[in-house]
Parts: sequence; structure tokens; C-alpha cells
Amino acid sequence: MPAPAWWLLALPFIAGACLPLQAGINGQLARQLSSTFAAALISFAVGTLALLLIVLLQRETPGMATLKGLTWWHWSGGLLGAFFITCAAFAGPRIGALLFMTLVLAGQLVMALGLDHFGWAGFRQALVSPGKIAGLLLIFAGVWCIRRG
Repeated sequence: MPAPAWWLLALPFIAGACLPLQAGINGQLARQLSSTFAAALISFAVGTLALLLIVLLQRETPGMATLKGLTWWHWSGGLLGAFFITCAAFAGPRIGALLFMTLVLAGQLVMALGLDHFGWAGFRQALVSPGKIAGLLLIFAGVWCIRRG
């Protein structure tokens, strides 16, 4: 397999760097509104409008037949996103950006290990190995170190 282009590696790094900033912004928004759910709703509304504009400009609007062909599984990503944004707005400001993101990273890696091992959700299958388990244990050790602070 050829090495991925540099930008293919940079994009996830930049997206990851934006997550604690997004959590902080949404936490401040929740504080201003006195509502975690209202903050999550505003966050999603702004994101939805931005994506709608991009889809319309690129003329990539799916047809009704395509939308009708989707299963419940295809729609669940939005619910997971809403769950994450709401958790970030609620928990992030209470436990701090570093501990919040370390726990998010640990959760992501545990799920990613399972997704890769079984090849679920469209990911290519890559079996669990002792090195991968050791890496996860180091992440959990990091959570412990950060929590003891």
C-alpha cells in the first residue's frame, strides 16, 4: 500500500486539534444560554447551514429515491454527533480540556480497535495485536496520570 499523501495525514490531525476548541466554545455557549441542549442545537444548526450551502453549491443534493434507500444505520451518525456535542458542552468545562480530550481519545481508540478488528462500519479489517493493546494501555495510563494531575 502506498504511503498516504501528507494532507491525508494532516486533515485528521487538524480535525482532532479542533475538538477541544469546539468543546470549549460549546461549553461557553451552554453557559451563556443556561442550556447544554440549546447550545448543542445551535452548534448543529450552524453546521447544518454550512453543509447545506456547500452541498447546494456543489450540486450534490441526493435524490428522494436515494434517501428512501437508507437504513436506520445510515441515519445514526447524526445522533452520535449530537451525543458527542452535548457531552462536550456539559463535561468539557467541568473536567478541563486535557482530561476531556484524553478520555475522548481513549474512547475513540477502544471503539476503533473493535471496528478495525471486526471490519465493522465499512472499515478494512485489521486484527487486534499485542502492540495495539499495549498502545491502548499506555493511553489509559495517560488518563490516570492526567487525572492525578
